[in-house]
Amino acid sequence: MSVAVAVPERVVRRRVDAERGLRGALLGLFALFLWVFLAWPMAQIVWRSLHDNRGAFIGLGNYVRYVSTPAIGVSITNSLGVASVAMAVTVALAFVYAYALTRARIAGRGLFRLVAMLPIFAPSLVSAIAFVYAFGNNGIVTRQTGFNVGIYGAKGIVLAEVFYCFPHAMLILMAALAAADARLYDAAAALGASRVKTFMTVTLPGVKYGLMSACFVVFTLVITDFGVPKVVGGKFSVMATEIYNQVIGQQNFTMGATVSVVLLIPAALACVIDRIVQRRQYALVSSSARPLAPGQGRLTNALLFGYCALVAAAILGIYAVIVGASLVTRWPYNFAPTLKHYRFDTIGGYTPLLNSVGVAALTAVVGTVITFAGAYLVEKSRTAAAGVLYMLALLPVAVPGMVLGLAYIFVFNAAGSVLNRLYGTLAILVISNLIHYFTVPFLTATTSLKQMDAEFENVSASLGVPFYRTFWRVTVPIALPSIVGISMYFFLNAMVTLSAVVFLVAPGTELAAVAVLLLDDAGESAQATAMSVLIIGIGLLARLVYWALLRGVTRRTQAWTTATQEPTSTA
Repeated sequence: MSVAVAVPERVVRRRVDAERGLRGALLGLFALFLWVFLAWPMAQIVWRSLHDNRGAFIGLGNYVRYVSTPAIGVSITNSLGVASVAMAVTVALAFVYAYALTRARIAGRGLFRLVAMLPIFAPSLVSAIAFVYAFGNNGIVTRQTGFNVGIYGAKGIVLAEVFYCFPHAMLILMAALAAADARLYDAAAALGASRVKTFMTVTLPGVKYGLMSACFVVFTLVITDFGVPKVVGGKFSVMATEIYNQVIGQQNFTMGATVSVVLLIPAALACVIDRIVQRRQYALVSSSARPLAPGQGRLTNALLFGYCALVAAAILGIYAVIVGASLVTRWPYNFAPTLKHYRFDTIGGYTPLLNSVGVAALTAVVGTVITFAGAYLVEKSRTAAAGVLYMLALLPVAVPGMVLGLAYIFVFNAAGSVLNRLYGTLAILVISNLIHYFTVPFLTATTSLKQMDAEFENVSASLGVPFYRTFWRVTVPIALPSIVGISMYFFLNAMVTLSAVVFLVAPGTELAAVAVLLLDDAGESAQATAMSVLIIGIGLLARLVYWALLRGVTRRTQAWTTATQEPTSTA
């Protein structure tokens, strides 16, 4: 009897040690992935900024030259200025729109929300091109009214960035406004507070963290964006375009690295403050809170409906300009319909679009696997190393795409490096997209894993089931809705990204967003709008497919969870 008992104990101990070793090895691979494709490239950016173009160490010399050269140093104040103005305008407009969708009873709320989301499905420079077609020197509005708003420069950057960032701010503010506690409004009504006073003393304080988060998100998007200032910036230099000019225009990689490090500072500060704000916002959620039902007076509802209709019409108008310019002979002189702009005879046909679809699909698949598996290993490994990896996984959200692309040049285009084989391939584009958009999916996966009952794994471990089998048969089915959402996030962002890949594309690996930029630079703006229409169409189609897939997966997950819990509850 004693021998029979001792053997299984040794077997169990050996199996536990083997599983612990396997888990440690997988965690080590995840750490290696983050080091090679994130930490090491960022370290190279900082290191190169401390050297001249010949490789000699000069310390802070490049930074002194940057701030002391008026033509270059002005990009700092320009970036901060347009980002601040665009942030204030975007958040103000988005707040009223989100308030109407969450707090008022207006018709067509679903349609208004769908229209407001349209800018997400196109690269940022598409909105800039559309504004040029509408309000440029020969724009349709300029020609019809005779009034030129002067779209090039700071004004055009602010207008196009407000259009591009509007849905991002709206989503954050809708979430904040929807989380209101009806009991506070009942108390205000019982005390005889007017609607204005209730708004000032209850509504605004209740969403202050959402407002702050929206401000920081918009500020980060604007200050790190490259597409809009490249198209409508003209001679108005910002840090993102200065990096591009230094690297592509002057082949001055060390100054490009210097500007990149400077650009990292406001982006990182905004992201850190945003994380602090989000934590405090979550702490306000109460389990006893009662949802607030939408309801306003007739006049208020009518005014909010009119406002939403006006904003939606403006968004649709901009997209109508994009579609229209791609379907007429020569905008705005000859409106004869044609499809010639869809031939793309100057960029190799549809190759960039097919490349984008392939890269986006690979990013969605590979990114989802690495992100969810990495989040699982970090969440289930209660070690100091897991804590370090968690903090490192949050870093990409503070790294602008231009900075990441330049860092990859330093690492993957170095002569004699084993990693050099990746440069100029679609693989490096997939990896750059994965790293650039890594943080949000990682946090989504971590949140989903934290919501799961640990009893599943405890029972599996007590029955001698390996952790990887529990992961595949239990964890993945329960988290399937989050996994689908992560995949959608990777795909949609990889389809429209520009700044993260503009330094990495090579002949034969051009992407659709880069093709739009190249076409616009070459004076083929009509073909640029045609490529933009296809990007938007693919994004909308993918969103529809993911939406249908997510509904089916959610039903299956709910049914599976119910089936697994019924025997336990009966027992």
